[in-house]
Amino acid sequence: MSKGIIFNIEEFGVHDGPGIRKIVFFKGCNLQCNWCHNPEGISFQKETLTTKDNRKTVCGVEYEAKELSEILLKGKEVLINSGGGITISGGEPLAQPEFLIELMDHLKSIHLVVETAGYSKKGVFKKMTAKADIVFMDLKHSDTTIHKRHTGVGNELILKNLEYLCGADTDFVIRIPLIPGVNDTKVNMLNTAKLIKHADHLLRVELLPFHKTAGAKYPMVGRIYNPKFDEAQEVEIYTEVFLQHNIEAAVL
Repeated sequence: MSKGIIFNIEEFGVHDGPGIRKIVFFKGCNLQCNWCHNPEGISFQKETLTTKDNRKTVCGVEYEAKELSEILLKGKEVLINSGGGITISGGEPLAQPEFLIELMDHLKSIHLVVETAGYSKKGVFKKMTAKADIVFMDLKHSDTTIHKRHTGVGNELILKNLEYLCGADTDFVIRIPLIPGVNDTKVNMLNTAKLIKHADHLLRVELLPFHKTAGAKYPMVGRIYNPKFDEAQEVEIYTEVFLQHNIEAAVL
């Protein structure tokens, strides 16, 4: 039995898949996005969170996959009756691949959504896709040089997994976190639309404007917030680019 580490369970989520959902957040991410608004999810290790009034809490709990599934499935009737289920988020779920796949096997009796940035080996990505009801895939940038500058890695592996997802039988949603002056350009939106426009199981594109409070939690985990962009700049929104390619797009 595999073990993994998570940093939060949200009981009544309504924005990360249909219906009412439990959302489990895997700890640890293999990207280092400099706008990340969950810094407590970056490290794969347990951490101590210290609030401004010096209260300390431990962030990170280790579970066996079956043990965690039993916790998540408690009260599942409420989720099912709402048309909801369980969403696996992070951090990056695919960065704990054995734990993720085993957990999904234990949760197959309920609707499953996985949120991922897609940075994983193709074999792992394929296994996850086959077990998920919906995949929410975050796309940071279509240009690998800019992607690496702001996330620490290139996007070649991500785009290969995106190509696979576009040809698979699993429904999926593309999410684009809009970062001012980084990826909120018409060119980037056009390039992204071209990558996904022929996908039969694409449900929609969701554009997520940058939250200017993103850096608030960094001191709590001993990190320095150092965005490489102008936070004060307003994001540009180009939903029409996707609509022109017959892709549903909305701003969340």
